Amino acid sequence: MNTIKLTVAQALIRFLTMQKVERDGVVQPFFAGCFGIFGHGNVGGIGQALHQMPDFKYYQSRNEQAMVHTAAAFAKMKNRLSTFACTSSIGPGATNMITAAAGATINRIPVLLLPGDIFSTRKVDPVLQQLEASYTQDISVNDCFKPISKYWDRINRPEQLINSLPAAMRVLTSQDETGAVTICLPQDVQAESFDFPESFFEEKIWYIPRPVPEFELLKRAAELIRNSKKPMIIAGGGVIYSEATDELKNFIEQTGIPVGETFAGKGALPFDHPLNLGATGATGTEGANVNSTEADLIIGIGTRYSDFTTASKTAFQNKEVKFININIAAFDAFKHGALSLTGDARATLEALSKLLEGFETDISYRNKAAEFNISWDEKVSEAYLPNSEDLMYQSEVIGAVNDFSDPKDVVLCAAGSLPGDLHKLWRTRDPKGFHLEYGFSCMGYEIAGGLGAKMACPDREIYVMVGDGSYLMMGTEIVTSIQEGYKLTIILINNNGYASIGGLSKSLGTEGFGTSYQYRNPESGQLDGGFLPVDLAENVRSLGAELIKAENIHSLKDALKQAKEYSKTTVIYVETKPERKLAGYGHAWWEVPVSEVSEKDSVKDAFGKMKENQKKQRYFN
Repeated sequence: MNTIKLTVAQALIRFLTMQKVERDGVVQPFFAGCFGIFGHGNVGGIGQALHQMPDFKYYQSRNEQAMVHTAAAFAKMKNRLSTFACTSSIGPGATNMITAAAGATINRIPVLLLPGDIFSTRKVDPVLQQLEASYTQDISVNDCFKPISKYWDRINRPEQLINSLPAAMRVLTSQDETGAVTICLPQDVQAESFDFPESFFEEKIWYIPRPVPEFELLKRAAELIRNSKKPMIIAGGGVIYSEATDELKNFIEQTGIPVGETFAGKGALPFDHPLNLGATGATGTEGANVNSTEADLIIGIGTRYSDFTTASKTAFQNKEVKFININIAAFDAFKHGALSLTGDARATLEALSKLLEGFETDISYRNKAAEFNISWDEKVSEAYLPNSEDLMYQSEVIGAVNDFSDPKDVVLCAAGSLPGDLHKLWRTRDPKGFHLEYGFSCMGYEIAGGLGAKMACPDREIYVMVGDGSYLMMGTEIVTSIQEGYKLTIILINNNGYASIGGLSKSLGTEGFGTSYQYRNPESGQLDGGFLPVDLAENVRSLGAELIKAENIHSLKDALKQAKEYSKTTVIYVETKPERKLAGYGHAWWEVPVSEVSEKDSVKDAFGKMKENQKKQRYFN
């Protein structure tokens, strides 16, 4: 057996360089490089290997959480066929990655995490930043990654890498199992050498299949559809990841079944398709929520049925409703007691279409969906219209960006009140035009995620929409975008606090307590004094970005034109009214607990409303 002497870190990087994926005959590298921040836990190991092997490109980040967000956004734009590795030091560098790693796993997005770890030899325990435990010495903070990793391992001996890395790749490239994968690297082991087999570093192509459910299950699904009167499709992210948007369009035009879209599935159809009912669930449109209430058959495609999608299990009110789930992951395919079609969305739709030749929903049902599509678009136009010449509503800002952007441009967001408005209001014209991280809804994803999206698709304009709350948590990757020459257009909306939770707090009767950025009032003792004098615009400028202030709708439109001419990351700063134009429609409820006992009438009223909505909740087994 021919061998080559390498350190563990060198062997790791060399192995990752040779990993590729193939789907539909297209072969591409799986890793686009490595993000990292160096500390004593990885500088002499992974750092040395990356320095020695520049072909595996290294990218410097400003925050370990941010670099994992960037990797996840990149993988999402690449339909999970490519991602980054992310390396950190031990201790806080490692634990900083946990939040974003959880988001990757929740969203079924592949990211490889390479946290440094304590010394395997234990000669110098405790090392700097080491967590000690009185009951064992076989633990470190990296054990915290276990519950949020789809695969986890610790390399205590160099030769363990030979078995561990292929196992990690199996999970990363698996469409049904993928998520965050963690390989913990004790800092001493990273630098140890071993005679690795040369065959370990040969090019490896991981084939991404398109499995189809058993024919008997497809026949049963076709029979359910033929017997239904009001079927409805809920399109999730799996439609887009499997590149099944054309197949979905062909399927609904053949059958006349209308479609509602989840956050991850928005863009599965163009916004103006007559059978597109728009956003579904707690942040849904009128048509999507009326149809889901009345539907006798729900066909979930690539959705995991989050509480926003199901309106906390109040969306499906027809007593006879049945479910068919098309999903690559059996875990999701069996939800709601569904007939499970475990398989690739594109291949399954193609197979199902053949069994449904001649079937079509009633003309009146199709026409009703088309009427909802038109009437909702009229509501969107109304929400986009400016009410005055002063501060804008958030919907007006969304409208200005949407109207200005090109069809292939991308809007990107994650948390706050923006996602709900974007879900209802953004007119999506391209399958990749709407990028929302709403499985974890992680504040701080926006700018870091925008960088990842731009790295994946440099030919698209990326419009990052971020509130002041998320910006204050993590605006640091503006610096990285400038360093690497990836231009973002960031619309920074300041409403002096946590607008989304402020509105939720008011709906629960707690009057927006603790959700505004205000001084502590010496008279009341509460945070209800004047607003804080934080100048976010100057902060943006200090990070090296171009800055444009927009005070009304006219200056915002001018700012968008100006920003497109700039070659580096540009921030358009706007202030908005705290109120919102659009409320919920139909069963647009989202369950958040309300205090059962309170002295405040507002809380008592909110509790009563919650109990009424809970009566509509259903179990599907």
